Amino acid sequence: MIVLVLLMTTLVLAWLGRADFVHGLTFPARITGAVLLVVSFTTLVGAVAVLDHYIRQSFPYSGMVALIGTFAALLTNAMLLVQTVNDGESAGYRVLFGALTAGSAYAVFAVWRTSVVIPAPKRVAAALIVSSVIATANFGYQNLYQPYQRQTQPLITLSMGKPVLSKDRKAFAVPVDITIRNHGDVGFYVLGTEFHAMGKKVPLSSKDRLRQQWRTDAEQWPNSSDMNPLSRREIHQPGQLVEAKQWMFNGNWVESNDTYATRVVVQLPMNTKYDQVAFYATASLARKDRLVLKSPLDFVAYSWGREKVPGWVKKQQRRGFDSLIYRARVHENNALDEHTRDPRFITAYWQFGTQGAWVYSSITRKGEGNRIPTVEENREVSSRYGLIDVRTGPVERTLWDIKSQR
Repeated sequence: MIVLVLLMTTLVLAWLGRADFVHGLTFPARITGAVLLVVSFTTLVGAVAVLDHYIRQSFPYSGMVALIGTFAALLTNAMLLVQTVNDGESAGYRVLFGALTAGSAYAVFAVWRTSVVIPAPKRVAAALIVSSVIATANFGYQNLYQPYQRQTQPLITLSMGKPVLSKDRKAFAVPVDITIRNHGDVGFYVLGTEFHAMGKKVPLSSKDRLRQQWRTDAEQWPNSSDMNPLSRREIHQPGQLVEAKQWMFNGNWVESNDTYATRVVVQLPMNTKYDQVAFYATASLARKDRLVLKSPLDFVAYSWGREKVPGWVKKQQRRGFDSLIYRARVHENNALDEHTRDPRFITAYWQFGTQGAWVYSSITRKGEGNRIPTVEENREVSSRYGLIDVRTGPVERTLWDIKSQR
């Protein structure tokens, strides 16, 4: 039974360790893979030592080697059990690691009671303590510190060029440069991007506006993406969507210390009713060290089409917000989570309406698209998979100088 437990532990640890050592997304993940491979070799040697200790006794210290192997199996299986119970969703793996932990505990007790000869007890104890501390520290770093380490995110900037009149002077175009810079040491998957321009009418009052009118303006802030200033003379009205588009391909990525730039052009008639135009840009991203995005990030449905879409998307459509929906499979950033957790899918929603446009991404299990997660669940998913939304805007420009040209 002891040999069987050690051999099963060897196979499981070698399988998980090789996957992390070869395909780990971070240096600590690969270190974890290397540690698991070393422990798997230790348990394999321990299994051979157990056979020699109980049967042939050709090596005088086979009992000590067997004890070290069984102790390494117990420590590692116990940590894997804790991680699986805490974060895993597979009942089969919980049973497996529970059985291996119980079997390893029995193996340590069974080998110890055979009066194992330890030539230098203090040195062996020190080695076991040091190895246990290293394994525990690595486990804690991977599962406690790393998920909550300091965040990093790219920066989006918008800059407007000089407006250009059409030949017949009946229209004009405003070029807008969008730049995303990633100054961090982590790359990001691009799940969705949006650029939109909002036209605003801002007539001027003939006299000073009263304090109550300022309060009325302030009351609109929680209900709008535009927080218009409290002005003594300007009368800001709700903005209206002028133009919206994607500015990067879904499923692309921005590497560390990388920059991506593009230019969009917004065109308006010379007699436009708007006094100002405001520009916004958003990117929905995911850290490349927290997940693996299985390309492509495919388009799957329109909110107004015949395809099945979540109920909350249909509810938003009735409120005037249409959606384009994209989906792809994602994989975990380590072998243990990949096998003990249910498959996850990332869904990107590109939404637009008369009040603006935005992009939103979520990661859920299959069939959970209809469920609206809580704030705590959203925060946990975003932290685990490195989901961030980078926004810029409004960058505003008055149109009076252009409209006055003849």
